[in-house]
Amino acid sequence: MAGKDIIRMSVKELRRLPIIQKVIGKELTQIEGADILSLCDRQIRRVVKRVREEGDKGIIHKSRGRLSNRTKPAKTKKKILELCKTRYKGFNPTFASEKLFEIDEIIIHPETLRLWFIKEGIEYKRRKGRKHRSWRERKRHYGEMIQVDGSHHRWFEDRGPECVLMAYIDDATNTVYARFYDYEGKLPAMDSFKRYIERHGIPHSIYIDRHATYKPTRKQTIEEELNNEEPLSEVGRGLMELGVEVIYAQSPQAKGRVERLFNTFQDRLIKEMRLRGIKTIKEGNKFLRHYLAVHNRRFSIKPIEEGDFHRKLAEDIDLDSIFCIKTERGLGNDFTVAHKHKLYQVLDYTTSKRVVVEERLDGKMFITYKGRRLAYKEILERPKKKEPRKERLLWNKKQYVLPKDHPYRKFTFSRRYPQRYTYEQKEKVGQKEKGLLLTVI
Repeated sequence: MAGKDIIRMSVKELRRLPIIQKVIGKELTQIEGADILSLCDRQIRRVVKRVREEGDKGIIHKSRGRLSNRTKPAKTKKKILELCKTRYKGFNPTFASEKLFEIDEIIIHPETLRLWFIKEGIEYKRRKGRKHRSWRERKRHYGEMIQVDGSHHRWFEDRGPECVLMAYIDDATNTVYARFYDYEGKLPAMDSFKRYIERHGIPHSIYIDRHATYKPTRKQTIEEELNNEEPLSEVGRGLMELGVEVIYAQSPQAKGRVERLFNTFQDRLIKEMRLRGIKTIKEGNKFLRHYLAVHNRRFSIKPIEEGDFHRKLAEDIDLDSIFCIKTERGLGNDFTVAHKHKLYQVLDYTTSKRVVVEERLDGKMFITYKGRRLAYKEILERPKKKEPRKERLLWNKKQYVLPKDHPYRKFTFSRRYPQRYTYEQKEKVGQKEKGLLLTVI
């Protein structure tokens, strides 16, 4: 037994050997053997010839124990792993293989890199399993529905402050538009909507969450209850004026397309900006112009049906007057308007008692009435209020007592008769009849 050769075969090869031996022994034809082993006739002829010449070991594949022709040299593998541990630290295998090709001109398949990561114990971000939710079909046309959301994150890592990425993704094509802002609020939302409309047009509908920026938390006013209207934020009011349908999502998963986009950006976009040393919002917005063009060419898809549902912006529509903060104020009789602890004098004549104060995105302010701008100027010094006139209060002084020899004490008139009486008679009669019935003396 010690002098005999030991032949190691796989299970697949052990199953093939009896069929090949039957073909050699003329028990089966080559066509029948090929059908049983799911081989073509040319391949089974090669296997039969090799087994006849070499014996049972001829069934073993010739690449057994040999390196693949596509195996990377040890030097290249070492260089790739070193880059993945330093420059591309935290990159997943797919993204790392892309950057190795773009920057270092090294071609490596993502699955090969994944196996190397597992063997070397290199950590990377893995996707979590998704919960089952009801599926919604994509919209059929480009511009039919745009999903919008903002993501608070350290987009510049430790190189810059935390900020917000306002992202727009088309539901039908996955076309993306995005921009960085300091915070998620009225002004950033209106500015991003304005820029999107100027670039792509007015979409048919917008799918957004119930953030206070988009859906106010206040109760309905009496006018809104009578007209059966929902309370609108400044952003919602601007979209309504443009004829855009606003759809509020009931959960983050409902607008999952834009949520998954943030997962991609928090992995790929952050690392792209890290490689370029981007650390400010201004630099980030400049980089997004190039990055989004590349991203859309790669990840966008064709819509189910041709056609663009974006409407062109009419020439008579002023987006600056729509995407602004409008506040209704009372107009005083002296044509003054109070707004944010400041007083303004309206110079144009108007019969209205109410005007609208518009605060634009660029910091300018206008006072309008029915869309017409009114000239005004700020009153830098408020007029002083006049002090109330101090009336002479005689009863506050010490009461004056008539002297006994005063003429008034000697003569008086009754209420009913104009006869003259002495002061003593008046007192006597007055006590008796209170000056109503008097006897002439």
